[in-house]
Amino acid sequence: MSDPAVPPRVRVDLSARRSVRLDRTVREIEEQTRVGEVLVQGLIRAQLGLALRLSVVVAALLGGLPLLFAVVPGLAAVEVFGLRLPWLLLGILAYPFLYFVARLYVRQAERNEQDFAEFVGGS
Repeated sequence: MSDPAVPPRVRVDLSARRSVRLDRTVREIEEQTRVGEVLVQGLIRAQLGLALRLSVVVAALLGGLPLLFAVVPGLAAVEVFGLRLPWLLLGILAYPFLYFVARLYVRQAERNEQDFAEFVGGS
């Protein structure tokens, strides 16, 4: 027995406003508007910054070793495991170091892209 004076229940959905904003953000990127361009440039800037920071680390460490051996010539004559130190550091240990830096770059770049997707998609 429903009372005619009582209005029917109405469900309020607060997520509708959020989806409008998300749709607008995705549309801005797809249509390449000024706002979308700024968002994409932010992602590109983050990726470039990451690449430059890691490049500086690699250049400083690997590029600094020959300089170190030139400045301290006695260090180049040191033998470890039957190999001279420059050969060990630059010829053998440089590859695992570069692999580690590459893995770090990929993980951080994917995190940047995931953060961008979450910002744009709101998930």
